[in-house]
Order: sequence, then C-alpha cells, then structure tokens
Amino acid sequence: MADSTNKNTITKRNLVDFISQDKGIHPNDVRNVIQAFLDRMTDCLSKGERLEFRDFGVFEVVRRKQKIGRNPKKADEPIIIPERPAVKFTPGKRMKTSIELAEKSPQTELVKTF
Repeated sequence: MADSTNKNTITKRNLVDFISQDKGIHPNDVRNVIQAFLDRMTDCLSKGERLEFRDFGVFEVVRRKQKIGRNPKKADEPIIIPERPAVKFTPGKRMKTSIELAEKSPQTELVKTF
C-alpha cells in the first residue's frame, strides 16, 4: 500500500485546469461538463441505480448493517449505529493495473495520471 504521508489531493478545479489545458477547451465548458456528470451520478445513485464504467470501476449503493460502536469518551457505553445506505466503489481492471504499476514506479506529479 502507498505511503499515506505522501498523498496529494486533486480537486475539481485542478481537474478542470488540467483538462482545459490538455484539450484546449475553455475552463467554464469543462467545469460545466464535469458538474453535469457529477450531478447525474448523484441522481442515479440516489435512485439506487448502479453506475458501471468499463475499465474504470463500478459505483453502487449498498446497505451498511446496524452495528454497535463505542463512545471514546465513555468506553463502557455502547452506541447503536443505525443501518444506512452507503456508496461503494469497486475499481475496474484498468484502474487496478494503473495503481499497481504506479506503486512500483511512482510518478513525481500525480496530475500526470489524468
């Protein structure tokens, strides 16, 4: 597993800038497409639909079972954590392969992975 102290965060703005420069598209157009994509994904998942992107991965809503947790301030008091929906992501073959290769020879700039 990768070293957690060496993580970079790529924001939507970073993604917009990268795609805009790489493809020569105005940043506002890229931002609108990315936001429309994210909104549609959210709508589909909220309806319980499964999103499958070949080679990238699958997003789906699963039910997390009720469980008993502990309050760290009062360890002797159990807390019931209710059942709830959660989004699960399963990476596709191409993503798994890319990540495995990146671990073997890490790139110095994560933005290049886009």
